[in-house]
Amino acid sequence: MIRYLLIFCAGLLIPLTGFAEDIRPNILFAFADDWGKYASAYAKAETRPSPNTVVKTPTFDRIADQGVLFKHAFVTAPSCTPCRSSLLSGQYFFRTGMGAILQGARWDPSIPVYPLMLRESGYHIGETYKVWSPGTPGDAPYGAGIHGYEKSGRMFNGFSQMTTKRVVDGMSVKDAKQVLYDEVMGNFNAFLDDRGDGKPFCYWFGPTLVHRKWTKGSGRDLWGINPDDLKGKLPKFLPDVHEVRQDFADYLGEVQAFDPALGLILKRLEVLGELDNTVVVISGDHGAPGFPGGKCNLYDFGVQVPLAIWWPGQPGGRVVDDFVNLMDLAPTFLEIGGVKRPKVMTGKSLVPVLKSKKQGLVDKKRNWVITGRERHVARAREGLLPYPQRALRTGDYLYIINFAPDRWPMGNPYNITKDSAPEFKALEQNTFVTYGDLDASPTKAWLIERRNDEKWKWHYDYAFGKRPREELYVLADDPDQINNVADDEKYIAIKKS
Repeated sequence: MIRYLLIFCAGLLIPLTGFAEDIRPNILFAFADDWGKYASAYAKAETRPSPNTVVKTPTFDRIADQGVLFKHAFVTAPSCTPCRSSLLSGQYFFRTGMGAILQGARWDPSIPVYPLMLRESGYHIGETYKVWSPGTPGDAPYGAGIHGYEKSGRMFNGFSQMTTKRVVDGMSVKDAKQVLYDEVMGNFNAFLDDRGDGKPFCYWFGPTLVHRKWTKGSGRDLWGINPDDLKGKLPKFLPDVHEVRQDFADYLGEVQAFDPALGLILKRLEVLGELDNTVVVISGDHGAPGFPGGKCNLYDFGVQVPLAIWWPGQPGGRVVDDFVNLMDLAPTFLEIGGVKRPKVMTGKSLVPVLKSKKQGLVDKKRNWVITGRERHVARAREGLLPYPQRALRTGDYLYIINFAPDRWPMGNPYNITKDSAPEFKALEQNTFVTYGDLDASPTKAWLIERRNDEKWKWHYDYAFGKRPREELYVLADDPDQINNVADDEKYIAIKKS
């Protein structure tokens, strides 16, 4: 009788749990377009001069200080759509079908994705600005727009342009910025207002302001970043000249514009008493756009990204050396939300690392990542051909295989001859006029204009030239990954291992 009574009582408890407050953690994911590993928190861990001593990211630094700062976080692909396909599905980008390319991408709805799985488990989900794009249907892995919150606007995505315009019209810099931060908070508050009582939330904050185009000089004019403070701090493959430094300062300015927006979101959660039950994750979708070696490249400048995670109540104040692929975030979010991960996910949850008290290398098996690339701009090459690559990155080496070394890695040199090239303004503003896999930029235009100058020919060839089938870089000697030793007999055993 007692046994049957216990079974009966247990049956009564099942429906009652639906009325109890769900105490699972909220998940706040801030994910900036085109944001490579540039944040002031990283300056402390670096042994050589870098832009991280110039950029200021106090909100990111706060999360890193209270939580875990990851020194070795990478995307699976240095291109918006495939990177996001991987992150949302928890799989390598090349396992997501037509989600593995940029232009022409289509989402396969049979692929499980963490946001919709969390929604089915009772989470209130929402997103603002960009989740999965370009692709059809837009933002498909996050509900194809039905969970979007943008009624307050999307102007934040054009931060430097919109702020500069208002300043020109007579508004102060401070007030012009505030208009855009008010938009951010209007969208976030609308998301919170739609949440049912007792529901945990999962919110994706994905602005595109760090993506080109930016207003030239905005890094200095809006954020006080002196381009010449970057002298001697850029990667060696970038010309260390004022024009390139100014371009990079403008890039860092957009990073600095992103940071206060996240700070306001955190402040709102703190006021509501929600912050202590919110896991905060901050990262970017690949390296810098419009610079050689960045976006669309498998060098660190293209695939390494910032990552800081704060889980209140878990051991914080740690810097870890574990290698992370951003596809690991999907199973991490599912485990935090108490949802069983699908077997198809190739990512590995970071929860054990987040719950550890260790610094340095927490999980000894996390000492490598694989990255890759297929196609970015569809017409970068005749016949819509991709530039297929795969890379293995360890603590000591970067090994890249270029499967079609006869093709141009940054796209065909359309309209380029020794004696002629598109005008500087066209190269600065129109990505597709030539070398379509390198975004239009002042840096791109500057290099092409000097393609016949012996002083800069190496930089031009590095940016646009064809590459051998194999590349191998010894990171201790060559942190910028410039000296390819793949043909050196001394490293044959390394390649085979």
